[in-house]
Amino acid sequence: METIRLTQFSHGGGCGCKIAPAVLSDLLSRAPAGIIPPALLVGTETADDAAVYQLNEHQAIVATTDFFTPIVDDPFDFGRIAATNAISDVYAMGGTPIMALAIVGMPLDKLPGEVIGRILEGGASVCRDAGIPIAGGHSIDVLEPIYGLVALGVVDPARVKRNAGAQPGDRLILGKPLGVGVLSAALKKGRLDAAGYAEMIRYTTQLNTPGPTLAALDGVNAVTDVTGFGLAGHLLEICRGSGLSARVAFDRIPLIEAAAGFAREGIVTGASGRNWAGYCEQVHLAPGIQDWQQKLLTDPQTSGGLLVSCAPHAVPAVLACFADAGFERAAEIGELGTGTVSLAVA
Repeated sequence: METIRLTQFSHGGGCGCKIAPAVLSDLLSRAPAGIIPPALLVGTETADDAAVYQLNEHQAIVATTDFFTPIVDDPFDFGRIAATNAISDVYAMGGTPIMALAIVGMPLDKLPGEVIGRILEGGASVCRDAGIPIAGGHSIDVLEPIYGLVALGVVDPARVKRNAGAQPGDRLILGKPLGVGVLSAALKKGRLDAAGYAEMIRYTTQLNTPGPTLAALDGVNAVTDVTGFGLAGHLLEICRGSGLSARVAFDRIPLIEAAAGFAREGIVTGASGRNWAGYCEQVHLAPGIQDWQQKLLTDPQTSGGLLVSCAPHAVPAVLACFADAGFERAAEIGELGTGTVSLAVA
């Protein structure tokens, strides 16, 4: 197990292996329209985090799936990160997880059973932390290791938080610092030390448990989580869904210090460039924004933080909710306004 590096099998690790936003949009536009029953409260219309299907007046099912190739070499840590990332989408909708199904694709001719077993153990440990069982799943023999979950949750329909509910004048609060993608790039290059790796694991395995509490707060209008499309990409999804523009102050965005240093050196992921190519026409950078800062705005986050859009009066309560759950780096980073869908960064 000590000689096997899981990342050697990955052409792109973690949420960095997601299909680029422009390509994904084109692919989805070719899919035929499906059935949209009245009970389907959230579907594919605004690229939201999960589907929501209403069962009765006070209950709805939240359903999502997420899986990817290794972002780290340690199999247990890979399982933990993938599971945390998958469950996050339930929290982002304001839901409470109830169970998961495992998605397992492994190159059986390349990975011994004990390595695969440790990946599954890592995922199971996170599900225990979330208080849910892994109740089944599916496995196949593939060329690259793939692991993730189908995550199911419940939510009161009145508390569903879509990415389309933001209002003009809302403040934007980010729950975790940016930089996980940069750290993964540094890891692949052999540049990430033990302290940097610990920071990476700290944030990628931190469950976004404040989601249901945030959804119950007066003045919280929209929530999403920041993953493979980067902060800029997922904020633009809020803007598109809500028909608004956004302004962000870069110096207010929480950053992982080591990641900022690596970004200044030019150590970034290929996915960052693909993200930028997919939505750069809608992003306006102030003249003082440097290239490394733009790379962090588009850096793919694996199991990233919740991004909350709330009324100004709700900001203290939102920040307190994050702080109470151990998200001490949560910060107000900008606001939403009227006008053409776009993001301005100063």
